[in-house]
Amino acid sequence: MNYRIADLFCGAGGMTLGFVDNRFGGGFDSVFALDNDKSSAATHRTNFGGESLCENIETWISEADVPKVDVVVGGPPCQGFSLLNKRRTGDERRALWEPYLLAVKESGARIFVMENVAELYRSPELDDIRARAESLGFKTSAWVLNTANYGVAQTRKRTIVIGWDSVKVPNGVGMPTQTHRDPSIVVASDRNLTPWLTVKDAFKGLPADTVGIDIGDGSPLDLHFGRSPTTLSQKRYRVVPPGGNRFDLQRNAPELTPDCWIRKTSGGTDLFGRLWWDRPSVTIRTEFFKPEKGRYLHPEEHRPISHREAARLMGFPDDFRFSGSKVDIARQIGNAVPPPFAGAIARSVKEALDAVKMLDSKIDGATSEAA
Repeated sequence: MNYRIADLFCGAGGMTLGFVDNRFGGGFDSVFALDNDKSSAATHRTNFGGESLCENIETWISEADVPKVDVVVGGPPCQGFSLLNKRRTGDERRALWEPYLLAVKESGARIFVMENVAELYRSPELDDIRARAESLGFKTSAWVLNTANYGVAQTRKRTIVIGWDSVKVPNGVGMPTQTHRDPSIVVASDRNLTPWLTVKDAFKGLPADTVGIDIGDGSPLDLHFGRSPTTLSQKRYRVVPPGGNRFDLQRNAPELTPDCWIRKTSGGTDLFGRLWWDRPSVTIRTEFFKPEKGRYLHPEEHRPISHREAARLMGFPDDFRFSGSKVDIARQIGNAVPPPFAGAIARSVKEALDAVKMLDSKIDGATSEAA
């Protein structure tokens, strides 16, 4: 029998997929999911069993009966911690871990998994989260992990907090086991690990040209659409070399470079940058279809990466179905937990729960013999 999970702030369901799909982790059934974004809840509903509800967590926790599960997963919104947010003080989104932990307690979960941006790890807020979890009877561990080390073709660093009921799971939950390694750094203990997946690995089988429409049939070409760039944008794309960025644009074609970039002579080395074929991608964010926002140009083609390419870089399989507009889907992709990464977490959680089950079985057996 599979273990039961609930996914709060579920987004598209990248974390859920890692837990329920045997291609990644498996051994869990989706019982409940919650997100306040309508298109995200629809995507989750399309791909998973159980209930997928569109609601704010504060409203839901005050009005509904929290379902009973073994594990609660999810990531309270991370924008309050992000370095991209310069007004972090007092950001109310930072407090949404409180109803999350209340739901953990009311669900009877033995383990919870919280995912957030890397900056959370050194934030005083993490101390508050761990103290609150301890007051509810949960011990915790926290790490900053790079998704490229877990089979994702993307260097995305995230804080993972795992908590376990100190009575129900006495031996705790270990750090997810690394499966891949940076090929430029080889130490004896890592020699048996697979080298990082690359952009070339992720894009395998996709045509260089985008098809321009959403086919909607779940094939690899579904979501392999692009924008309709202006003539000026096309000229800019063409002067950025492999691995280049906005500084190459300025050097090669100053007449095509925005004045604001000319005036800003430092920083922003990923802006208007091309991905490399032989490396993982940089972190995929919600506006990956805009090269002015980051290193989102195709390694060779004169265009931004497509939605399908972004989903591949996140580790979503082609048969995963997204709901909503192009902007909705881009937001879901950029905010997701990469499924292969979630699968590594799921394996650690399942190992801990299986150990408890085995211990309980031995105790029951010993009790029966004594009787």
